[in-house]
Amino acid sequence: MREDDAPRDGIVAANDNGVVDPAAADAALTRIAEAIGRHIAREHIRARKAANDNEPL
Repeated sequence: MREDDAPRDGIVAANDNGVVDPAAADAALTRIAEAIGRHIAREHIRARKAANDNEPL
């Protein structure tokens, strides 16, 4: 018998975390996307301020 043909009773995948609620996963991904968006926006605002730091006349 080859190793590939061995019975797999009782073997659980290492990445099997059980059932995931799709709504909870979507909410978590939305929060991550919002945080990334805020970070990118802050970087753009800082870059604009640095490029335009002269006082108006």
